[in-house]
Amino acid sequence: MITTIAGTIRGLVADMVEKANSGHPGMPLGAAEIATVLYAEAMKHDPTDPTWPDRDRFVLSAGHGSALLYSLLHLTGYPLPMEELKRFRQLHSKTPGHPEYWEVPGIETTTGPLGQGLANAVGMALAERMLAARFNRPGHTIIDHYTYAIAGDGCLMEGVAAEACSLAGDLQLGKLIVFYDDNGISIEGSTDLAFKENVPQRFMAYGWQVLHIDGHNPDEILKAIEDAKADTVRPTLIVAQTEIGHGSPLAGNAEVHGAPLGKENIVALKQTLGLPEEEFYVSTEVYNFFQEKQALWAKRRQDWEERFAAWSAAFPELRAEWDRVMARKLPADLETILPTYEAGTSFATRDIGGKVLSAYSPKLPELVGGSAELAPSTKTYVAGAGDISGGEYSGKNLHFGVREHGMGSILNGMSLHGGFRVYGSTFFVFSDYMRPAIRLSALMKQPVIYIFTHDSFYVGEDGPTHQPVEHIEALRVIPGLRTIRPADANETAWAWLAALQWTEGPTAILLTRQKVPTLPGTDREGFMRGGYILHEPEGGADLVIIATGSEVSLALATAEKLATMGKKARVVSMPCREVFLAQDPAYISSVLGPDLPRVAIEAGVGSGWYQLTGPLGLVISLDRFGLSGPYKDLENYFGFTPAAVADRIKAFFKW
Repeated sequence: MITTIAGTIRGLVADMVEKANSGHPGMPLGAAEIATVLYAEAMKHDPTDPTWPDRDRFVLSAGHGSALLYSLLHLTGYPLPMEELKRFRQLHSKTPGHPEYWEVPGIETTTGPLGQGLANAVGMALAERMLAARFNRPGHTIIDHYTYAIAGDGCLMEGVAAEACSLAGDLQLGKLIVFYDDNGISIEGSTDLAFKENVPQRFMAYGWQVLHIDGHNPDEILKAIEDAKADTVRPTLIVAQTEIGHGSPLAGNAEVHGAPLGKENIVALKQTLGLPEEEFYVSTEVYNFFQEKQALWAKRRQDWEERFAAWSAAFPELRAEWDRVMARKLPADLETILPTYEAGTSFATRDIGGKVLSAYSPKLPELVGGSAELAPSTKTYVAGAGDISGGEYSGKNLHFGVREHGMGSILNGMSLHGGFRVYGSTFFVFSDYMRPAIRLSALMKQPVIYIFTHDSFYVGEDGPTHQPVEHIEALRVIPGLRTIRPADANETAWAWLAALQWTEGPTAILLTRQKVPTLPGTDREGFMRGGYILHEPEGGADLVIIATGSEVSLALATAEKLATMGKKARVVSMPCREVFLAQDPAYISSVLGPDLPRVAIEAGVGSGWYQLTGPLGLVISLDRFGLSGPYKDLENYFGFTPAAVADRIKAFFKW
């Protein structure tokens, strides 16, 4: 029956791509048996309850083969009617070119950028182990599932896969099973053009179990899954020898990777498979097979619900905690433990960020994360919370190693799995390494928290390679990402609270290496609106100075300097420009003033600030790379001192 279903899928895939005149038929034709065995025989899932917490997860890392996943979701009973298969890659269809998270229930993550899905799968497998450690009790196992993925040559060429899979082996994620669709073909031709490495040996070096099968043999596929499950320590890579475009006249040819087969080739394919020439054909036999399976799948899920009810009765406090974290709700008393700091003190905001995290952590068992080997500098290690390591999953501190790209993608996978609020940290300049994962966090609306320290040229002696310049604006242009640059200790505490309260997307918090003064007049309500008046001179202002982060104290000192010149400045702290711009026009006008000249100050590229200053305003920024030297020397050299800024303002407005 598996062979029959795989043939049906091949016919559907060919028709979908042909009707759209767009798509990638080669991989789905080649991996049809693998995916069929997974969905029909191996996976624990229930299409009538796609959110079942203990379901197995499946990730199509080779997301260009989306037609394969859509065909299986349709056949197995997920809410994806045949009409949507016929609308493949069309505007507003449920079958976009690459799988998009929850566009259809059953799609566990957005894939397409190669390697990202595989790294997400690592995060899901890690979340499963950590959730099991947190909630399972002797005699009551409520979390016990596997994470499956299909990855291709392209996924394994990408560096993010190397980072994530290396860590997966170190963490002994034995419930992660990855099929390597080893067809030897890339878009340009044979993979031998640029990819001759011994992939099995690489994964063995990572600490994985490696198995070899004929990817078109259902019995070998099923046996490999059983062998993978038998090794409870090592993740498993199943190297499946497949033929791209299998069954079609273009089989084994790079041409079949990313273009429709053409009508004549589809006819030949269907003749080879014994299918009628009818478009989008599915036999009654295939539908009946999956209808019978649906009853079995539902029974397995109902059995779990009975076990879950027994666990809930035995551990009511755990059940209450489960409900809270799964709903991403915060404890009602969380705000009562928010640290506060007195004006006149001075702290590096990275230090305060660490203190706030440590204060919140005991209240939030779901809050887990770590750094890319930089916790002593980013201050994101929570003392006493325990470490995650191979075989030990009850702690809260994750050690990602020097793997920023993998860290971001693993965090996405953990967030998608559910049960955790996750954070990851590194130096801000290395946000470049994480950008694809951050973008996908925003696209999937996952509330991942990114902690970026050493946020400007004030890094100092490490020089331009470690001094962020363009990075602030680069993050702000990602739709759905909130970028917060707090001015002092209290704004840093509020930044963490804001990030935890917002569950509709990711947040980046940018923190200083150097000490900054705790400022008088900071306002939590105004902070939560993205920007507010921090200082208003008596008798009204002659201009408005807008600043973020460490430049807010510079703005206040500049206002004092301008006062000696007979000019009065309002100072606006704007920790999150995106949130501020989303406020109602009346509030924006009340903060910035409708007619006042405007100056923006930020130690990074300044192009984005003109939307607030207007073309006639002044932006004081750093539109060049930094230099190596003590940060005080750099401050003077770049003109980020009260006297220098006041002189620039005076000259610009011709006062």
